[in-house]
Amino acid sequence: MTLSSARPHSGARTIVAPTATVEDGARVGPGAQVWDQTVVRSGAQIGAETILGRGVYIGPGARLGERCKVQNQALVYEPAVLGNGVFIGPAVVLTNDTYPRAVTPDGRRKGAEDWEAVGVTIEEGAAIGARAVCVAPVRIGRWASVGAGSVVTRDVPDHALVVGTPARQVGWVGRSGVPLVSDNRDRWICPVSGEVYVEIDGRLEEAR
Repeated sequence: MTLSSARPHSGARTIVAPTATVEDGARVGPGAQVWDQTVVRSGAQIGAETILGRGVYIGPGARLGERCKVQNQALVYEPAVLGNGVFIGPAVVLTNDTYPRAVTPDGRRKGAEDWEAVGVTIEEGAAIGARAVCVAPVRIGRWASVGAGSVVTRDVPDHALVVGTPARQVGWVGRSGVPLVSDNRDRWICPVSGEVYVEIDGRLEEAR
């Protein structure tokens, strides 16, 4: 995955609310906005023009691309990686512990050395609906959509629309986010943009 710029920056100024916490060692790109009571931990990277709403948590080492929107109360635990243009809805959780425990088997409180963090990867343009939970390690493909309240426990293909607990695929979506309409057994049309996609071996690709 690349977090490089897809277009020139707008020149908008970076905004960090007085009540937000951006730790030393965190990187906030030009034109980004960090709002009330949000915490960005040391080592986190926030791309240009990305917006972090109220009460967001970005863990140390998490990387967010450019022009992402992370809505209020979302929790992005390290080592999550978000591509450019990713949408994270309100109260979404990206986990990072496969077998969580507060203590070791002998009752000692667990420290950083007692577990290995695993991350959620969300590719360019994908959207995660409100209160969804992505259970690491999983990959959400390019321009995919995860329905509100879903629990994602396995990888989501590019352009897939998934819903439920555990999340299952119920259709395909294009770049507009609107469900695609089939015109025959392997062609899918975006009703908004008219873009045509072709389904090949369970994958969706833009028609050439």
